[in-house]
Amino acid sequence: QEQWVESGGGLVQAGGSLSISCAAPGGPFNYAVSWFRQAPGKEREEVASIGAAGASEWYTGSVKGRFTILRDVTKTTFYLLMNALNPEDTATYYCNAEETRRWTSWGQGTQVTVSA
Repeated sequence: QEQWVESGGGLVQAGGSLSISCAAPGGPFNYAVSWFRQAPGKEREEVASIGAAGASEWYTGSVKGRFTILRDVTKTTFYLLMNALNPEDTATYYCNAEETRRWTSWGQGTQVTVSA
């Protein structure tokens, strides 16, 4: 089964910016998509989502105003623009459907590390 493919992670200093992206499995993804992250020793959490039509967005409180979720017009690539990063944002970031029932195979994720 095809997986999401996340990329663009790296090491950044606190206060810096980073953009990450993910490619949808099998072509255009016609459902709402979320970015999730998982830090060592913590549960995976949803941080942002974009609606199926691309017209609505949601952000968890800790990233609101700092992160922006986007997608391309073909619905094959989704982006997370991250500003004002802090060490608490350090995690492996993943994409998948927003709705659990539409989850497809998880990718390897992309590591984001924010140094103090």
